Amino acid sequence: MPSLNKTREEFYMEKAVVVFSGGQDSTTCLLWALERFDNVETVTFLYGQRNRSELDSAKKITEDLGVKHTVLDMNLLNQLTDNAMTRKDMEIDESGEVPNTFVPGRNHIFLSFAAIFAKGIGARHIITGVSETDFSGYLDCRNNFIKSLNLTLNLAMDHPFEIHTPLMWKNKSQTWEMADEMGKLEYIRKHTTTCYNGIIGDGCGECPSCKLRKQGLDAYLAGGRAHV
Repeated sequence: MPSLNKTREEFYMEKAVVVFSGGQDSTTCLLWALERFDNVETVTFLYGQRNRSELDSAKKITEDLGVKHTVLDMNLLNQLTDNAMTRKDMEIDESGEVPNTFVPGRNHIFLSFAAIFAKGIGARHIITGVSETDFSGYLDCRNNFIKSLNLTLNLAMDHPFEIHTPLMWKNKSQTWEMADEMGKLEYIRKHTTTCYNGIIGDGCGECPSCKLRKQGLDAYLAGGRAHV
């Protein structure tokens, strides 16, 4: 267990694991982690997701940034739940209280396996891009869930995990601002995959994910950029 008397500089010399999809949010979090931790690795989960281009983005981005990238097969999740993220023939519908793109238990499972992975490589910091501000009704993006799971993981493995959520209280405009402050807005815009239809970059422009991303970018650009 790390000493409670560590300085902030010593604290950030520790190893961290980023739950990484190759999308806007997780890439912003990866860049955030690289500014703060001396040793950063990423873990990506295959769960029968609607498209595989996000895996292509994850591979390219980690290669560009020189970050170790591990891909874990979680296709069992695909067998347990029917939703628009794992069924290409299901039309996306976000009209309900919880959209049908919500994958029950996904973040719970991913963070639990990320913690097992982290402990195995001697890391205690786990970074994820969940946000309660623009969470689209996804139940496992809420702050109270993350705090609860953090405690559970610590008890389950007797390890001082700390789950970091840099975007928890940021909307999409503020997430773009954060990327711009790190000098990576254009990189994220070009190389990440957020689109439900798997189109890299600005995406299809029609799916709910693309619309949310574009609305945030337009709002940020309209307010003036940090870097021009």
